[in-house]
Amino acid sequence: MSFQVVIGFGPAGAATARLLAEQGHTVRVVTRSGRSPEPGIEHVAIDATDTDRLSGAARGAAAIHNCAAPPYHRWADDWPALSSSLCAAAEATGAVLVMLGNLYGYGPVDGPMTEELPLAATGPKGRVRAEVWERARELHGQGRIRAVEVRASDFFGPGVTDGGHLAARVVPPLLRGKPVTTLGDPDAPHSWTYLPDVARTLCAAAQDERAWGRAWHVPTQPPLSVREMVGRLCARAGTGPVAVRRLPSAVIGVASLFSPLIRELKEIRYQFDRPFVVDSSACEVALAVRSTPVDEQVEATVEWWRARLAADG
Repeated sequence: MSFQVVIGFGPAGAATARLLAEQGHTVRVVTRSGRSPEPGIEHVAIDATDTDRLSGAARGAAAIHNCAAPPYHRWADDWPALSSSLCAAAEATGAVLVMLGNLYGYGPVDGPMTEELPLAATGPKGRVRAEVWERARELHGQGRIRAVEVRASDFFGPGVTDGGHLAARVVPPLLRGKPVTTLGDPDAPHSWTYLPDVARTLCAAAQDERAWGRAWHVPTQPPLSVREMVGRLCARAGTGPVAVRRLPSAVIGVASLFSPLIRELKEIRYQFDRPFVVDSSACEVALAVRSTPVDEQVEATVEWWRARLAADG
């Protein structure tokens, strides 16, 4: 087993750190604020844009898993500094840089997204995510670092809360038998990436040198619309069907006046107004990672939310 560094402790960072610890690795988690240690995991407080301190924390690591991201409305301004520090730390330490990415870089496309598509996004968030990977891939090609990117669609599953489109705004209401609202067309096919599968793919990509130098899509089940996913969640929860309503454009417009997050969502509205489908077959073959069956995803998510809501009183 080896020493592994995980940057960020949101849903993906926490799942990845805990999986690595379960596999017997020594794990150090880097966040701005730090946390109390937990079994197999050390937490340190470091600003990941501080290259010297990050490099020091990662010295001796086999891999640096970046699961951190700037605040959503700060991506265009803050991603370059974080990316530069990550690459510098990977070069200084020799650790494999494993980057958690998303599908924004492709921009709107017709048909399923594969890793071979050009990164043709024109919006600021899509462009900055594309540029982050393109710079890491350039350094990999120069032999200065070893890098791989793992791209996920919208997160779903235990641990996904405020940032998920099928999370805090959807699951608690449906558990109470209440209607839910959604951004975009509730009947458009959409790929949902299960959080534990994200962690498993990051770990697999870090450990297989055949994966390095390119991007991979996290193995993801066939697409289901928001309405279909809500129906499955309700069936598992035993609450009966609930109404699924599209959030009116006028409401979004008013909310965007007060919420930076809502304002920023305008750029990626296309992902919910039309089919948004990921093809993950290349990763499934190359890395032998399979996506969790959707019924297991739904069962685990319902039980996790029930436990969380019970604990919150």
